[in-house]
This record gives sequence, structure tokens and C-alpha cells, in this order.
Amino acid sequence: WEVKTDEKIVAITFDDGPHPVFTPQILDILGKYNAKATFFVAGNKVKRFPDVLKRQMEEGHEIANHTFNHIYNGRITEAKLTEELVLTDAIIEKTVGIQPNLYRPVGGLYNDTIINTAVKNGKLVVLWSWRMDPKDWRNTSASEISRIVTNDVQPGNIILLHDWHGTEDSKISQTVRSLETILRYLSENGYKCVTVSELLYHASATMPDIIDPAS
Repeated sequence: WEVKTDEKIVAITFDDGPHPVFTPQILDILGKYNAKATFFVAGNKVKRFPDVLKRQMEEGHEIANHTFNHIYNGRITEAKLTEELVLTDAIIEKTVGIQPNLYRPVGGLYNDTIINTAVKNGKLVVLWSWRMDPKDWRNTSASEISRIVTNDVQPGNIILLHDWHGTEDSKISQTVRSLETILRYLSENGYKCVTVSELLYHASATMPDIIDPAS
């Protein structure tokens, strides 16, 4: 969900992409602020838009597994989840040459089966900080998304946003519109945006069992 650290670092994460329009817009804004993010990608979207994933990697962002078909089911079987993870790993490796070690369950739904299956497949399960979910998938306004994040952000937080969401016909995403305000606030208040793995690495001095820095 988050890590304990006194450093003013946070991890911004985006779920469900890559999107052919919104993800590049997000990458442009992240680049403007020299901010890094972690993208929890769906394998079926990677298959459709591989060039977007390549750009994410080229610009130093982290790629993580968010299953292939984005099945919203807290009772998913071990066999089906394993298939989803393996398929997503395969398309990511085919596209950018890496296999991610982070995984976020669809909708944040988890139980012992989901956690244990993820671990068996070499994944660390990553959710998000309790106050850092502005529910942008509900067509929340840009001003409300940015208000929720900037009002409550704390060092070590993991922020949840979505790059596959918006009004397709008008090419408008409230998440994209909110991002500039969020990043400006974080920059002006001394925060650095890092990947989830970087966040865990920085916290490893006080939480040595959370991740192997050499991995």
C-alpha cells in the first residue's frame, strides 16, 4: 500500500493501459516534471498498442503486470490467474524485453488464492495508499482528482490513477487534465515522483524484507 519513509518521495501509478491517446499525453506531462511512474498494464492493451509500451520503457518508467484480460473477479481461480499473469508477462517481454516482478490485482480485489498465486509466479502484490484513490474511473472531475491527491499526500504514498479512462470521442481524460496540477503541487512542495520499485528500494533500510534491492 505504501512504505514508511521520511524522504519526500511518492509513486504515481496508472492502471489498465496503455491507451493510444491518453498514455502519450501522460508521458508528455511526466517528462515535463522529470517524474517517473509505474504503469500496471493489461496484456490485451499491450498487444494492441506496443509502441506506447516501448515509449514508456524508453522514458524510464516501470512496467508492471495487471493481467491480460482485466477480469474483475475476486474469486478467480489459481489456474486462470496464472494464465493471465503468464500471458501478460509474455507479451511484455516480447515487446520490451523484460518480465515485470510487480502485479496489481484488478480492482484491488485480493484473497489468499490471489496473493499466493502471485507469489508463485514471482510477483510482489502492489495496491495503493488508502487516501490516494481519487476514483478517476468514475468520471471524477479533474479538480476533484487533484484535490484528493494534493490534500492528503504523504511521503511513501502510492497514488492510484488510470490511463485507460476518458471520453473516447472527444479525446478528453479528466485524469490527464488533473496530472499537471498534481505534479506541479508535488514539485513545489519538494516531492520526487519515483517508480514503485525505487520507492521500495529507498525504504529497504527500515523495511529490509520488503524487497531485494539486487532484484
